[in-house]
Amino acid sequence: MIAPRHWIGVVSREHVMIGVEGGFAMLNHGKLAPVKRLGAGDTLIFYSPKTSYPDGQPLKAFTAIGTVTDKPPYEAEMRFGGTGFRRDIDWLQATETPVASLSEGLEFTKGNWGMLARRGCFEISEADAQLIRAAMTKD
Repeated sequence: MIAPRHWIGVVSREHVMIGVEGGFAMLNHGKLAPVKRLGAGDTLIFYSPKTSYPDGQPLKAFTAIGTVTDKPPYEAEMRFGGTGFRRDIDWLQATETPVASLSEGLEFTKGNWGMLARRGCFEISEADAQLIRAAMTKD
């Protein structure tokens, strides 16, 4: 059995909440490649730099956390026309958590992690995922 991996997706809070309500995630404006990297059982944590895209207020918070289901990526219609690729996610009940409240303890925030965030989706360590999960779900 392959150990689950842990991912940060960078998406505005407004778009995160659409996915949470619908039980899915989209990454990088609906591109297939990032959702194909996610495996069943992996953790997906959304970091939202802004409240909405492209002109929302700065937020800089973790806004959702869940587990990737075993359903493969699928194409679906997007809200403003066109199509994009999704993965179904079992979202946890979670509290929005500012990244600044955890940054001292997170490995991935050491140095210039803005370069990671620009990728739209990046892998993090199990320790970082556990720290974020504990803060968001009050485990």
